[in-house]
Amino acid sequence: MTGRRHFGSVRKCGRNWEVSYWHDGRRHVGPTRFASKGDAPAYLAAIETEIRRGTWIDPAARRITVTELAARWLASNPVKRESTEARDEIVLRLHVVPSIGHWRIDRVTPVDVQRLVDTWAAARAPRSVRHEYGVLRAVFAFAVANDWLARSPCCRVHLPALDASRRYDFGPADIERIAGHLPDHYRPMVWLGAVLGLRWSEVVGLRVGRVDLFARTLTVTEAVTRGIGGRLVSGPPKSRAGNRTMTLPGSLVDMLTDHLASVGLTTADADAFVFTDGDGGAVRYENWRRRIWQPAVRAAGCSGAGFHDLRRLAATTLVVSGVDVKTAQVRLGHTDPRMTLGVYASSPVEADRVAADRLEERFFGRSIEARPAGSDAPLAPSPHPSRQIRAKRPPDADQPGR
Repeated sequence: MTGRRHFGSVRKCGRNWEVSYWHDGRRHVGPTRFASKGDAPAYLAAIETEIRRGTWIDPAARRITVTELAARWLASNPVKRESTEARDEIVLRLHVVPSIGHWRIDRVTPVDVQRLVDTWAAARAPRSVRHEYGVLRAVFAFAVANDWLARSPCCRVHLPALDASRRYDFGPADIERIAGHLPDHYRPMVWLGAVLGLRWSEVVGLRVGRVDLFARTLTVTEAVTRGIGGRLVSGPPKSRAGNRTMTLPGSLVDMLTDHLASVGLTTADADAFVFTDGDGGAVRYENWRRRIWQPAVRAAGCSGAGFHDLRRLAATTLVVSGVDVKTAQVRLGHTDPRMTLGVYASSPVEADRVAADRLEERFFGRSIEARPAGSDAPLAPSPHPSRQIRAKRPPDADQPGR
C-alpha cells in the first residue's frame, strides 16, 4: 500500500508500517516503523514540512559519532595555524573523545555537556576548562552549520569563573631582579617582553635581519610555536596586526648590540635566530620555562609570574604614561584597542596614587606636589575647605528684623 506518491510512500512491513521519502535525489527511510497506519502519513507530512521550511536534518548525518564529527571539523579549515590545530587536536583526543567520542551527535544533550564541563572543572584550571569547552562548542557549531544537527547541545552551559589572581602585576624593579638571575644570553628576552610587549613566540622567532640597530627598529614578522606532534614551527604572528615595526629605546639598542656581539652574530646572519637553545635551534618554551624562567622568578621574589605577564606590564606602562591608545595598540599588535585597555592594561599602585592626588587637588584645593615623588607620607594638613566656605557672622545675624 502506498501513499503521498509525489513525496514519499508508506508500505506495510509485517505487522507495522514503514515510511520512505526522496530528497536531493536520495531515498531516506524513516527511523522507526509505526504500529498504526495513521501515524506513518503524519510523520511523512511532518518531514515534508521540515524540508519546505529548511529545518530538515539528514537522519544519516545525525547518526555519526562525536569522534567522526571532530575529525571532519579538524579537516574543515586547511588554513588554520598549525599551532592552533595542534592545541585543538590535543583537546579533542584527551578530553572529549574518551568521554563522549562514541556517542551519536544527536544523542548529546546540554545536560551531558554540562556534566562533562563539571568533570573538567574538578581537575583543571578554569582557563583550561574554558578553552576545552570552546573547542567542543566549535565542533557542534560546525555540525549545525552543515545541517547535521538542528541545534547545538552547547547552550546555557555554566563555566567556572576565571581566577584573576593568576595575573602577576610586575613593576620595573621586578624585571631588573629577574633579569639579574637569568643567564646573560637570555637576559634581553625579558626586557623585550616587558618593554616592547612581545609575545613569547615573537621573542624566540626574532631573527637577526629583523633588528636594525642603526635605525633603532625591530620588526615582527614571524613567530615560533608548537605544532602537531610537539615539533616547533615557524610562521606568521598570531594575527595580521601582529606584523609590526617598533622603534627601540636606546637602552634596548645597547642591550641587543652587546648580545649579538657576545653570541657572534652579525648582519650577515640575517636568517639566524637572535636567541637559541644550547644546540643552536629555536628555544622550546616548556624547557626554558622550567629550567630558566621559574628559578629566576622564584629567586627574584615573583613566584607564580608568567612570561606573558611581561606583556601586560608593557601595555600598562604605555597607557598610564600617556601614550595614546592607537599607538599602544599598534605596538602591542592588537587587532582591537579594547583588548589593549580591557584585557592587558591594568592600573598600578603608583597610577592609583596619582589619581587620588589629582582628586585631592580638584576637590579640596591641595596641591599634588605636597607629596614627595615615590613617598607614602600623608599630605601636609591644611584647613578643610568646608571650614572656609562660611564666613564669620555676627552672633545676632540670624535674628528676625535685622
